[in-house]
Amino acid sequence: MAGCITLLTDFGYRDVYGGVMKGVIVSICPQAQVIDLCHEIPPQDCRTASFQLLQAVPYFPPETVHIVVVDPGVGTSRRAIALDLEVGYCIGPDNGVFSQVCDRYPPRRVIELTQPQFWRTASPSLTFHGRDIFAPVAAHLAAGTDFTLLGCAIDPDSLVRLPHLTYEMTPQGVQGWIQAIDHFGNVITTLPGHLLAKGYHQIRIQGQQISLVHTYGDAPPQHLIALVGSHGFIELAVNGGSAHSLLGCQNGDALWLV
Repeated sequence: MAGCITLLTDFGYRDVYGGVMKGVIVSICPQAQVIDLCHEIPPQDCRTASFQLLQAVPYFPPETVHIVVVDPGVGTSRRAIALDLEVGYCIGPDNGVFSQVCDRYPPRRVIELTQPQFWRTASPSLTFHGRDIFAPVAAHLAAGTDFTLLGCAIDPDSLVRLPHLTYEMTPQGVQGWIQAIDHFGNVITTLPGHLLAKGYHQIRIQGQQISLVHTYGDAPPQHLIALVGSHGFIELAVNGGSAHSLLGCQNGDALWLV
């Protein structure tokens, strides 16, 4: 029986790109269950894509194929790749979008997609590898094609990794970075919640000291707070508002746990 395929893109919903990828998939593997994870990743934002993929993969069957198309380098020399992980397969560009999932679930095998017989066409569009390479390869994989037939093996250590996706101990406290900003304007950091066991109690960012609480309702409306989100990372939030709007911060900005 065909497996599950997920889609994570920055395509939005104004255009047909996501729907076209589904059409390619079901043309090859009609029994595939195709699930939209998200099509609203900010354009070309590989950091947010990496974070969102990490949040999704543990909740799917282990043979699921996850396609990520956030691909500002489409058509260039960047590699098209597929990864075999203990939690499923990932297919997309080698531009860092798999950084966090690889850190959490080290790949068992990685291949570069070099076999055009598994593409939609041997002459793919230079601007839409999602349609012409990633979607058809995912469909063939979900239909039972052996992973090793899809391309040539490459060293997992050669994959592109995004910077500032962890934390560092410094004299000023634990330095972390913003790794994503969600729909509610919550600012999600790279600081894991387990650090709080060491006695830290505030986040410092842009000269502000933000106290840690347990849940959004532990502060008055419109009050800036920090807490551990459902993803396990410390996030900045506003009860009834947007921390992103209030702080004016950006993905990749630094902050400290003190």
